[in-house]
Amino acid sequence: MDRSEARKILEEWTKSESLLRHALSVSMVMEAYARKFQEDDEEWAVTGLLHDADYEAFPDQHPNVIVKRLKDLGEHTIAHAISAHYTKWEVPYTNRLDKALLACDELTGFIVACSQVRPQGLEGMKPKSVLKKLKQKSFAAKVERDEIYQGVSKLEVDLSEHINFIISVLQAHKTSLNL
Repeated sequence: MDRSEARKILEEWTKSESLLRHALSVSMVMEAYARKFQEDDEEWAVTGLLHDADYEAFPDQHPNVIVKRLKDLGEHTIAHAISAHYTKWEVPYTNRLDKALLACDELTGFIVACSQVRPQGLEGMKPKSVLKKLKQKSFAAKVERDEIYQGVSKLEVDLSEHINFIISVLQAHKTSLNL
C-alpha cells in the first residue's frame, strides 16, 4: 500500500483537522525513523498515517476496524503494528516497526501540544522543555506518560534524543503541518 491509498482510507473515516494533523505528523516521524534505521520508509509512513484511522468513526472498535481492513488488503505487517500501538492491548512487539509506532505516537502528539502553548511554536524548542511538561500531569492530561516511557524503552532509544529527533522532523514540516 502506498501513501495515496492510505490517505484515502484515512480521509474516508477521519474528518477532524487535529486528528488528520496527528496522523500526518506521526507518519512524517515514522518515515524519518525508517530512513534512520534503513527500513521501508513507505511502509513506516503508511503505518503512521493509518494508526488512528478508525478512531473518529469507530471509537469503540479502535483499532480493530483499520486492522481488519489492512489484513483484508494483505497488509499484515502494518496491521500488526497498528494493533500493538497501545501497550494495554497486550499485543506482542515483534519488530522495530511495532516498537517505533508505540514510541512515536503519544510523544509526537505531546510535542505538538507543547508547541501550541509556546509563543514561538516549535522554533527553538528543546527536549528539556518537553521533559518539564511531561512531569506536569495537568498539561495534556490525556497523554499517557507511561506509554511514552514504554515506547522509548522498547525502541531502545534515549528519551531526550528521541524528543529531539521528533522536534527536528516536526520543524522540517511545520508549514505543511500548520504548526
